[in-house]
Amino acid sequence: MSSELPPIRRLVSADDDQGRSSHVEDAPARAVRTVEGRPGYRSVNVWRTEVSPVPINGPDTIQSHQGILPPKGGGTILRIIDFPPEHPDPAVRRQQISATFGGMFHDAQHDKRDGAHPGMHRTETVDYAIVLEGEIWSVMDRDEKLMKAGDVLIQRGTNHAWANRSGKTARICFVLMDGVR
Repeated sequence: MSSELPPIRRLVSADDDQGRSSHVEDAPARAVRTVEGRPGYRSVNVWRTEVSPVPINGPDTIQSHQGILPPKGGGTILRIIDFPPEHPDPAVRRQQISATFGGMFHDAQHDKRDGAHPGMHRTETVDYAIVLEGEIWSVMDRDEKLMKAGDVLIQRGTNHAWANRSGKTARICFVLMDGVR
C-alpha cells in the first residue's frame, strides 16, 4: 500500500540592500510534476543553476525547467522524487515507467533492453541521490543495493534504475550536475 508524503517546503534566502540576510520565500515548491499513467509518482524540481560558477543572486528559473537533465554548461538541478511501490504486474510496471520516460524525462537515454529493469536509463551527469524517507533499490546492470533513509549514492553517468519494492512511498533527493565523458 502506498502512502503519500507531504509537499516539499522550499525556503530561499537572500541579502537585502544593506547585505543583511533573510528568508525571501517560505512556501511549498511549485514546480511539481506528476505522471498520469503512474499513480503516486511525484517529481518536484526545487532549484536549478544554469552555469558554473553560480551567480549567487541569479534569478529563479525552476518553473521553466523541462526534462531530467540540468542545463548544459555546468548547470545543476535539485529534484525530489516520490517513488510509489512498484506495481506487482511486470507489464503494468513497464507501462507506468515508460509513461514517465515518454513524458517528463524524454531527454534521458532510456534503456529498453529485454530483461532489464524498465526504468534503466543513463544521463551525462554526476548525481547525488540521498534517500530521505523509505527505502529503494539502486539497480545497476550487474547488481542491486538496498538504500534506506540517510544512504547516499554518487551516480556517475552509469546505466541505472530505481525499484521501490516496499509497501510505502520512498522519497529521494537528487542533485544532478552537468557532466562530460
